[in-house]
Amino acid sequence: MGDDAKAFDRDKARKFLGQITNDLGAAMLGALTYIGDRLGIFKALSSGQWLTSEELARRTGLSERYLREWLGAMAAAGYVEYEPTERAYMMPPEHALVLANEDSPFFMGGFIQMVVPNVTMAPRVADAFRTGRGVPQGDYPPETFHAMERSSAGMFRHRLVRKWLPVMPQVVEALNWGATAADVGCGSGRAAIALASAFPDTRVYGYDVHPVSIERARANAEKAGVADRVTFEVRDGTKLPEARFDFVSTFDVVHDSADPVALLRSIRRSLKPAGTYLMVEMNVSPNVEENLNAKGRMMYSISTLYCMTVSLAEGGAGIGAMMGEPKAREFATEAGFGNFRRLPIDDLFSALYEIRP
Repeated sequence: MGDDAKAFDRDKARKFLGQITNDLGAAMLGALTYIGDRLGIFKALSSGQWLTSEELARRTGLSERYLREWLGAMAAAGYVEYEPTERAYMMPPEHALVLANEDSPFFMGGFIQMVVPNVTMAPRVADAFRTGRGVPQGDYPPETFHAMERSSAGMFRHRLVRKWLPVMPQVVEALNWGATAADVGCGSGRAAIALASAFPDTRVYGYDVHPVSIERARANAEKAGVADRVTFEVRDGTKLPEARFDFVSTFDVVHDSADPVALLRSIRRSLKPAGTYLMVEMNVSPNVEENLNAKGRMMYSISTLYCMTVSLAEGGAGIGAMMGEPKAREFATEAGFGNFRRLPIDDLFSALYEIRP
């Protein structure tokens, strides 16, 4: 970078104005996608039929005038197609997999639901910019954690048991024979429930410091019919029982932690000598220049609004979602683990690390 000021480039300014317009539109559209998800409008459109705003109003019981304006935004964004002669709208089936089908591996409804709760915390996070402190996890609205549950549901429904665990055959063997497993930072319990459902002879424990999430996890276990095989407990992950588990997992937990090394030390002590720890973190680079893309934009934003600030609120490290593999290796080594392997899993959002004593 030279000292001389560059000549003003009007075309560059116009181009950037267009980018800002697009980004502001995306931000406002986020609120409308939240409404579409919350009110079931996306699901009502997922049949693949062409519908006018009047027909959609009859189908949903919602105001036609609001739906007409909402549909205009969705058509402008390319979420639905528009036929001007009939003034009708249609959601392509490929889009329905992302916006409306909760069982789809492409479903993004949880991230959509996350928009409004996180944005409402922006004034609090702005204050933290001035103080350098953080916003405590307990101050976030309950919907934040419901959204997190939905955003990770596909991971546990489609990938954990079917695709990820088979890459660690010693873990599958232990779980089939009847192991003791723990999910640390378990949130609403979906990972622990998936393990208990797939391996009925294994006893599973879920630990989290967030009481509301533990209550939800217990309810989810009852609903799934595995409450007799999985136990949820409010517990600090740095204070796990020692030498108890054959398998321990964390899913997007380490980067939120106030003390990642203390957490990993506790996990190492909790493992039996032949045990395995699976750390799942965001599939990102720690280098900004390698994250200059749509996923990077989303993840830096989520990290600022939640991941980093909840750690700083506890006087923690504030690592943030963009931790990357080098930092994961560093934490594992410092915690006393002797074996670290990135698993050969190709996933857009998740990087998996097999860590052993």
